[in-house]
This record gives sequence, structure tokens and C-alpha cells, in this order.
Amino acid sequence: MERLTERKIILITRPTRLDELIARYNSVQQAQFYVEHLGADFTDYLEEDRIYKLAAKNAEADLSTMGRVQKLPRSFLPNYLFGPEDVVVVLGQDGLVANTLKYAFAQPVIGVNPDPARWDGVLLPFKTTDLPTILPEVFAHKRPLKEVSMGHVLLNNGESLYAVNDFFIGPKSHTSARYVIEIAAQSEQQSSSGIIISTGLGSTGWLKSLLAGATAIAGSLGQRHLTVKKRRPVAWDADFLYYTVREPFPSQTSAATMVFGKINGRQSLSIHSLMPEHGVIFSDGIEADFLGFNSGTTATISLAARKGRLVV
Repeated sequence: MERLTERKIILITRPTRLDELIARYNSVQQAQFYVEHLGADFTDYLEEDRIYKLAAKNAEADLSTMGRVQKLPRSFLPNYLFGPEDVVVVLGQDGLVANTLKYAFAQPVIGVNPDPARWDGVLLPFKTTDLPTILPEVFAHKRPLKEVSMGHVLLNNGESLYAVNDFFIGPKSHTSARYVIEIAAQSEQQSSSGIIISTGLGSTGWLKSLLAGATAIAGSLGQRHLTVKKRRPVAWDADFLYYTVREPFPSQTSAATMVFGKINGRQSLSIHSLMPEHGVIFSDGIEADFLGFNSGTTATISLAARKGRLVV
């Protein structure tokens, strides 16, 4: 079969909820018994799986006429090395696109919504039927790209990690994180449930929920005049990050004044771990791909020099 190009097209897929249930219960029948025993509708799991698998089959068939296709399951992303000429097609949800952008250093990423009736798809502007039109334009550099800012964390042992949405820095379990936080010549020792570092893209996720919760708590304590201003969405290519300390605890040895702020391109945020064990840093909700963050470790968080490239 003659292809449009010999460039490699990486098709990123994810397991469906049904796949995950089968992995846990060994068969469709046992998965069905478990779901229906709890009173849920198993047909929804079957329908979601059917639609996703059909979308993956159709996408692979169309892409194979345009380049060399390699299917890549989500679990392989952290260890996969993308080639400089690769084009990446992600068969959503939104979170899978964000996770892919973290590992695709310069490759254009195309977000495809496999089930528009089920998923809103902020990062999934295309359907599988759009691929025969989109791919030739991407190959010819005629398709616009939207840059996505990322965060970068570098440890004093040389390990590093990127984030497209946000970093979590804190304890692995539901205990207190102890550390020293430092930015712009200010520092203090803190005890909290962790720190969230959010990008522009991630500002509508974890950061939004933190701000909503803090505002509601303040209001319930009698500050009825306090309202949440309708904020403009932060641009995906914003040149700053937000940091937010979760549940800071003031005591004789810990303070709670440096709990929210910006990290811009001219400065970085440093966090010095005081946790003897169970300290972690992970990004974009991928807890399995984490950095250890225990006593003696310093994390320097900054705006990443590189950006993701999302086809629009």
C-alpha cells in the first residue's frame, strides 16, 4: 500500500473502563456481575468500550494510508522516545492529551475526540473523520499550532519532571508535609497537605477547585461580602505559574503567610524537603511517575523553557 509519507504517526490510546474492570476481575462476565451487583448499568460500560474501540480501529485505518502507524498505550508514555519527525495523534480524553504533551518535546499533537456525545473535549478539537484532512496539512506545515506552557521541576540530585497541568509536591499518604518554601528572597518553614503548582492550561482544574474551596470556607466563617470575581481564563501559553499551599498549618515551628503566588520567567520557587520519608512530586495526576522528595532534597520549580505544540 502506497503511503502519503514515510513519517511515523504515533497513535496514543488508553484503556476503557471496561478494560480496567476486566484487568481487575479477569472476565467480562465477572466485571458485569460486580457492576450490576452494585446497582449500576453495565451497558454503559459496554457501549463506551464499543465506541472507543471502533474509533481506534477507524483512526488506525485512516492513518495507515498517510504514514507508518505505531499504536502506543498510555502506560508506555513515560518511557517512550519520540522521534523528531513524529506526528502524535491522541485518542482522548483531555487528560491523555495533557499527559502526552508532557513527553512529546517538539512533536505536533493532534487531540481526537472518540466519543463527542460523552466527552466535552477542550483539548480534543477533532473527530476521527477529520484525520484524512488534518494530517496532510500537518505534514505540509499548513496547520496552525497552539503553544502550551509547562512547568519544570529540577531536584538537586539531577532528576527532573515536566507538568502540563500541575505538580503536586507533598506526602504520599494523608499525612503532613514539612518543608521550607522560598521565592523572591522570602522563605518560611511550613506544614501542610502539600503544594500545587499550576500552569495556564491547568488553571481551570485543580487550582480552580482550591480557590473555590478557600472562598467558600471564608464565606461560611462570616465574610459574606467576599465573592469570587469571574476570572478570565489563563492563557495556555501564559509566561507564569501559580503556586498554592493546601491546608497550611500555623504553629510554633511553621508559618502560613506564603500560601499563594506567581512564579514568572525571572524567578523560581525552591522547596526544601524536611520529610524523612514518603515525600513525592508527581505531575498531571500520574502518581506512578513520581520523584522522591525526602529530607535533604531541594526542588526548584520554574516555567519550562520548552512548550507543548497542540494542533488546532
